[in-house]
Amino acid sequence: MNNRINILVTGSNGQLGRHIAWLASGSSDNYMFADIEELDITDKRAVDRYVADNKIDVIINCAAYTNVDQAEDNEADAMHINATAVGYLADSMKNNGGTLIHISTDYVFGGERHNTPIAEDAEPNPRGAYGRTKLAGEKQVIASGCKYLIIRTAWLYSEYGKNFVKTMMALTGSREEVRVVEDQVGSPTYAGDLASAIFEIVEERKYADNQGIYHYTNEGVCSWYDFAMEIKQMAGNERCRVTPCRSAEYPSKVERPSYSVLDKSKCKQTFKIEIPYWKESLEKCIKNIKSSDQ
Repeated sequence: MNNRINILVTGSNGQLGRHIAWLASGSSDNYMFADIEELDITDKRAVDRYVADNKIDVIINCAAYTNVDQAEDNEADAMHINATAVGYLADSMKNNGGTLIHISTDYVFGGERHNTPIAEDAEPNPRGAYGRTKLAGEKQVIASGCKYLIIRTAWLYSEYGKNFVKTMMALTGSREEVRVVEDQVGSPTYAGDLASAIFEIVEERKYADNQGIYHYTNEGVCSWYDFAMEIKQMAGNERCRVTPCRSAEYPSKVERPSYSVLDKSKCKQTFKIEIPYWKESLEKCIKNIKSSDQ
């Protein structure tokens, strides 16, 4: 094992940050966790001071403005967190010789119609404010000249916070019928699996010679309707009827990608990571939720 390093995890109260915190308890490295109360990443001076004072070697940036609908009305706020602040983190890593591991999203795609898994070098073409701000963040990282990994993920869920799995468990447990769109296809991602992958990359220093953009989701493909059906069944909410519908039946400010399956070949080949099938991880997560009532 290499020498002990200092790692800062931003957005530590989010789904991914909390899973990384659980894993980090068994690490010989020095992990520091910061949410907005501990470190305002939109304050460049505060970022530079924190990184310098704590001799940070790696930042894992889990912080983001993730409310896709609100971003349409508050794009400037989303841009401040998803791009400007990311630039501050990247500049700080550049100045201190560290590495930034930045979490991005499938929403950087969507403007082009895809029907096969999307590779990292596909041309981004976001359709909404959230995707635009996240793509701007990626560009800030690359332009900074820092050492970096950008990891795009999709359909993230966990035992923590608000997410599709917890919402569907609640709705199918309390309603006779739930309608869910069937014409949007992707790959669910359990935050615990993504956290494990990032943790392994950091612990084994796999980031050192492999900078670039990577895709990570769980294995397999489904629609939101398929996803909801599995959640209902695994949660034991058999009385509720889940009915498929079209996106057009739910007018929205946001045009979500109809096909956002990400190609994970590069991630698996580069880091030699085993990625679980989405149903296996969903079952694990639902068991944890039911046992702990989080």
